[in-house]
Order: sequence, then structure tokens, then C-alpha cells
Amino acid sequence: MTAQTPSAQNSGQDSALSAVAWEQRYQSGTPLWDLGQPAPAFASLLAAEPAPQAGSAIVLGAGRGHDALLFAQQGFAVTAVDFAPSAIQALEAQAQALPIQLLQRDIFELVPEFAGQFDYAIEHTCFCAIDPSLRPGYVALVAELLIPGGELLAVFFTHSRSGGPPFGTTPAEVRQRFEPHFEIVTLEPVANSVSSRRGEEHFGRLRKR
Repeated sequence: MTAQTPSAQNSGQDSALSAVAWEQRYQSGTPLWDLGQPAPAFASLLAAEPAPQAGSAIVLGAGRGHDALLFAQQGFAVTAVDFAPSAIQALEAQAQALPIQLLQRDIFELVPEFAGQFDYAIEHTCFCAIDPSLRPGYVALVAELLIPGGELLAVFFTHSRSGGPPFGTTPAEVRQRFEPHFEIVTLEPVANSVSSRRGEEHFGRLRKR
């Protein structure tokens, strides 16, 4: 199955997308993708009426875990996944008694072990961090992790700059890639992005078919 194909970021120790390279980014200082806070779009979602009902959630490419912590604080049973040791260690130091399971894993190795176990998948700077050639596998992975009717709650980095990471995307690409597996409930520009990302984020709420 596509989602279980070995990922390009693990194909070599020297790859700019390998686990070693991401770990070096964490050790060299505060990475640019780390906001130091949860994504404002998620904070707004959980503060709205009605907010998504708490359930089991997996945060893919969780980094230092700001989004994972936010959802756990709101009563979600969170599994946070990242393959950089420093990211997981930083999250562990903050998690304390919160209901968070930490996994230092390549996301593409989560199935079949975790197939069909989650009500929600949380996406923020993971889709943009993997090699774009892996996006079909990523979509299939998310669909497999969710229960029927489960939801992907996502902040997509919709910038148009060349190169990466972060690799940009467009709302049209998000729809094209996800619609075979998901109903697009919401896909709209984020109104309260941090200043450095203003006009470059879309919030998506996608329901597994």
C-alpha cells in the first residue's frame, strides 16, 4: 500500500528531509516552523460554538507539540508523532499529566498498527515538510488512521514560493488530492494567522468518506 512505502526523508542520512537532518534543525536553535504556540486557527476552532467533540486524535509531525498540548488540554486523547528525538523530548517535558501518548516514529510506519484508531488527525506543517512526491501516500495514510467518518483538522501552508521545506500547496491541490478519500467540509483562508504567515494558510476540515 502506498502509505507504507519507505519515505524519501528516510532514504539517506544526508538527505535534507531525513530524520537526522530534522534533528539537526531542532538542535541548532528554534526552527522557523515552530510558532512557539498552537496554530491560531486551531485555538479559534476549539473556542468556537460548537467546537469539535473531544475524541482520540493523532498529531502527525507534532514537533515540540504546541498543537498536541492544546488538544489534550481540551480533553482529547492525543497521540503525538515525530521522528526527531529533540522534538519528542521537548513535548515530553511539557506534557506532564495530560493525556498524550508520544511516539518517536516515521509517520509512514504507523499502519497497519494504528489503522482505524482515531476520531481526528491533526495536520500542521507536516504536509509541507515531506517530499511532495509522498503526498499521495500521506493522504492514504491519514485516511487509514481515521475511523469511518473521522476528520482531518488541518492548517495547510499555502505559500507559492519555490523550493522547500516548507513546500507550498494550493487549495486546488488540497482538494484534488484529498477528495477521493474525504468530503471537504471546510477549506478557507485563515483569518488570524501569525504575521509571518498572513495570507499563506488555509484551514481545512475534511471528513473521511
